Amino acid sequence: MADEIFEHPRLAAIYDELDPDRSDLDVYVAIAGELGAHRVLDVGCGTGTFALLLAARGLEVTGVDPAGGSLDVARAKPGSERVRWIRSDATALPSMQVDLATMTANVAQEIIDPGDWAGTLRGVYDALRPGGHLVFETRDPAKRAWQDWNHAASHKITQLQGVGAVESWVEVIDLTGPLVTFRWTYVFASDGTVLTSDSTLRFRESDEVEATLVAQGYAVQEVRGAPDRPGREFVFFALRPW
Repeated sequence: MADEIFEHPRLAAIYDELDPDRSDLDVYVAIAGELGAHRVLDVGCGTGTFALLLAARGLEVTGVDPAGGSLDVARAKPGSERVRWIRSDATALPSMQVDLATMTANVAQEIIDPGDWAGTLRGVYDALRPGGHLVFETRDPAKRAWQDWNHAASHKITQLQGVGAVESWVEVIDLTGPLVTFRWTYVFASDGTVLTSDSTLRFRESDEVEATLVAQGYAVQEVRGAPDRPGREFVFFALRPW
């Protein structure tokens, strides 16, 4: 099941406005150009921001996500008719042969079960054409990003048109091995409604990620740093061999 932040209609509707800076996606737009991709599979497409960026550039894009609330937001955006939207995860994709598959932001880390992760990698592999690439990012566990996920660092009040003021913050509620669970809280000033959403991310070491890719038949071509978060993330380029 998708986290409430992605599925609840009231939270999905304000997701983009609460996190408006998606300059991190510029890197992936550039990667699509670098790899000469024409057909792209956006795994965990959420509210469709990245899929729509690519479609506006004339690429053939499929966006897949298990969260119906987020897909409803995506489908309501201008230009959404250019994208094929699928409510699913990568383990149950229809037949396709894409040049590039992506998992941006937290998508890869949100797949916490090892069996689900292996199934996702296999599903994407089957969707790639021979010579196609899977590109995704994951945080370096050594940087302990979760240390900044607290009320003091994250608390804000955002004025949203048609919604009013929304107070929000995040706090870590559990650390168990490589799993970090955190809770977002949202307070709607208009009616006093308080909504929460719990999420868990898996922090994988670089060699662990590489091993799981190789096990599913990929060739790991390169591991880069994220230009917008230098030294904090790994960006994997994995090839489906010819």
